[in-house]
Amino acid sequence: MRDRNSLERNFRTKFETLNRVHLTDSEFSRLLEEIIDADVFASSKRLRGINTFMREDGTPLQYMLVNIKDWCKNDYEVINQLRINTNNSYHRYDVILLINGIPVVQVELKASDVSPRRAMQQIVDYKSDTGNGYTNTLLCFMQLFIVSNQANTYYFTNNNDQYFSFNTDEQFLPVYQYATESNRKITHLDAFSTAFLSKCTLGEMINRYMVLVVSEQKLLIMRPYQIYAVKAIIDCIHQNRGNGYIWHTTGSGKTLTSFKASTLLKDNPDIDKCLFVVDRKDLDRQTREEFNKFQENCVEENTNTGTLVRRMLSDDYADKVIVTTIQKLSVALDSSNKNNYKDRLIHLKDKRIVFIFDECHRSQFGYNHKAIKEFFPNAQLFGFTGTPIFEQNATYTKISGEQASYKITEDIFPSRLHAYTIHMLSRTKTSYVSMSITLSPKRQVTAGQMVRSRSKRW
Repeated sequence: MRDRNSLERNFRTKFETLNRVHLTDSEFSRLLEEIIDADVFASSKRLRGINTFMREDGTPLQYMLVNIKDWCKNDYEVINQLRINTNNSYHRYDVILLINGIPVVQVELKASDVSPRRAMQQIVDYKSDTGNGYTNTLLCFMQLFIVSNQANTYYFTNNNDQYFSFNTDEQFLPVYQYATESNRKITHLDAFSTAFLSKCTLGEMINRYMVLVVSEQKLLIMRPYQIYAVKAIIDCIHQNRGNGYIWHTTGSGKTLTSFKASTLLKDNPDIDKCLFVVDRKDLDRQTREEFNKFQENCVEENTNTGTLVRRMLSDDYADKVIVTTIQKLSVALDSSNKNNYKDRLIHLKDKRIVFIFDECHRSQFGYNHKAIKEFFPNAQLFGFTGTPIFEQNATYTKISGEQASYKITEDIFPSRLHAYTIHMLSRTKTSYVSMSITLSPKRQVTAGQMVRSRSKRW
């Protein structure tokens, strides 16, 4: 595949196979007209959704562009030196990765003595051209860009123009470098390709760990440490390994991490409810607004304990993830409360319920933890904290007049599932790529150098 026509023919084959349909030529032309959209956010939603196309005989076709139920089962391909000739745009792209015939990742390669910053500028220039391929061809579905001079490799999301440019300091943000679970950067192209570009990993990155921020109409991709934290929680639940905590320093984006963990659990059939618990009313509102910023109408407000109880008892999909305060939850589980909330919740007693605590400090110690575990014996508790309590910084031994059973974080959350400390943050802040560019004769770096050990199909 080296041109627009061959790209579209390949997509047609993949589309018809996935959706078990044969389109006429005129239907396929009309399908392209409907799905190609200059709006990156709209195209990204369509990529992840189930869509409707009206066929020539008047019957609706419910279709997917990719297998959104199992991204590993899509067809993955690598193409190089694609040239999209459109009005005023005659660019040639080094390497493009296709999922089910859809271009989703573009890789721009530079010689070892050229800064990756030049590749970023090149992509910005490509997207700025009138009539460019990103606005009126299948390239509109591009999700990620990768730039590398082999020694240094960076990646960043595609976005509409207002979120896709260099700032006043001539820095392109946000740009990331991938890392291991222990936060060691993976910078070399070969190592990055192995870690990031395997079929299932890439599909997972696009499907699970990119966020479409509805309120701002932009795409985000989670940082590596956020991804590892979410995976750790999901794995712990899948294996039913008890409670655990995530130690992520202040300013590391815990809200986004906890949002992703909560929403992925929403689609887990083994989990009956997921409660995200904060310790103050203002944090309840703030967290709810943040969650709904990431995904519109993701969670509703619990105006009082009665509303919380009603939503806990609800079988509606919209009520599977609930944001609440520890105070409302305590009232709901209080046997002496005149509204008998605890009795109403009795049929949830043996359900699998996940509690995620934001800033899991002393408000969860003692009575609250005991009440939750006694009433929900099958529950799993997870805590997010930037300041875990250890023996050396535990300041008291009694809670509510009784000898404390719990005084440090690991008393309640025995397993540290992932850590990203202040020291790690200072070493690995969002990458800035220097303006410095070594001016030297351009050496052509072919896609074959990147995929020499790979076939055209993963």
